[in-house]
Amino acid sequence: MFKPYELFVGLRYTRAKRRNHFISFISLISMLGIALGVTALITVLSVMNGFEQELRERILGMASHATITLNREPLVEWDKLIDGAEAHPDVLGAAPYVEGQVMVVKGGQVSGTLIRGIDPALEPRVSQVTEKIVAGELADLRDGEFGIVLGAELADFLGVMVGEKITVITPEASVTPVGVLPRLKRFTVVGMFEVGMYEYDRSLALMHYADSAKLLRLGDGVTGVRLKLEDMFASRRVARELAIQLGESYWVSDWTARHANFFRAVKTEKTVMFVILTLIVAVAAFNIVSTLVMVVTDKQADIAILRTLGAAPRSVMLIFLIQGCVIGVIGTLLGVAGGVSLALNVETLVPLIERSFDTQFLDPSVYYISTLPSQMNGDDVLRIAGLSFVLTLLATIYPAWRAARVQPAEALRYE
Repeated sequence: MFKPYELFVGLRYTRAKRRNHFISFISLISMLGIALGVTALITVLSVMNGFEQELRERILGMASHATITLNREPLVEWDKLIDGAEAHPDVLGAAPYVEGQVMVVKGGQVSGTLIRGIDPALEPRVSQVTEKIVAGELADLRDGEFGIVLGAELADFLGVMVGEKITVITPEASVTPVGVLPRLKRFTVVGMFEVGMYEYDRSLALMHYADSAKLLRLGDGVTGVRLKLEDMFASRRVARELAIQLGESYWVSDWTARHANFFRAVKTEKTVMFVILTLIVAVAAFNIVSTLVMVVTDKQADIAILRTLGAAPRSVMLIFLIQGCVIGVIGTLLGVAGGVSLALNVETLVPLIERSFDTQFLDPSVYYISTLPSQMNGDDVLRIAGLSFVLTLLATIYPAWRAARVQPAEALRYE
């Protein structure tokens, strides 16, 4: 598409030391602006990807990818249901669970709590709770011993340690000869877990599913079955397939339904940040317009001579398109190199800056995620680099078009 002399002249104009140093300065500023914008875009999106991944792991470390329940009825033959669910190729594991709302009491401290009855042997198949235990062991939850594992924040609020007893009060009352009395049971704290999410650490307690079923009067049944999938992003498809397989009696839901608003908000924030930071690249790219307009004015005599030697307007236009694109490509490549370097070393550079200036960006006493996680996505890098190049190309069209319209006679009149 390009003739050799057009490429040669365009690169020559880019390399040459111009008489007007102000033009060179603006070109340099445009190049650095593009590099800065691309670096900022790659770094910020990588950090936001890291935060999203960290939050997803913390949330789904305790929640399940999908659940199977009956319509407001206890699930009795849950062992057969587990076998049927695990036969699906996308299901990695399944485990029963019992859920209910209770109050836990220790001394004068009272807190509403969500209890989750689990099978300590099967639970590691569907969650990471075993990895989050900070005191005691999950295996200490045994049928009939009425042990309980509390979230670290909840245990701190109640002021209890491992080995102490707390009282669990259910919302259902018992009718006795002396009147209606609340149903309560003493449990022994056998462990504590810390996920790093206030939602779980402050308001969740774990116990053996058989003990929780007795407490909530479910008999031999459970609330449902929790599933872990090979690909969490395929949860909707797998839930539909399981619902068809199991029949209308069962209700299959996935994690996107419960946490949809949260992750939708994160995605919206990423999109807004992408648009805002893209404006930095756009401003720097369109500085090329002023640069090339001044170059065209400065090089009118050269353009006129090229035209008199037989150069077509299209060839003149290509010369200045090449010059503008070279500025944009160099700026983009510098920005990609800087952005990738920062994104890969954020977790090392931020602690170094914090130590150097004796400060902390994310206070652990306020934020559960006290570090800046980073996850660079290759598709994001390619998309940003492509967007930067397109903006640069658009910025060069008008000045190049003006150069192609230069009339040789008018340009050489006073030469």
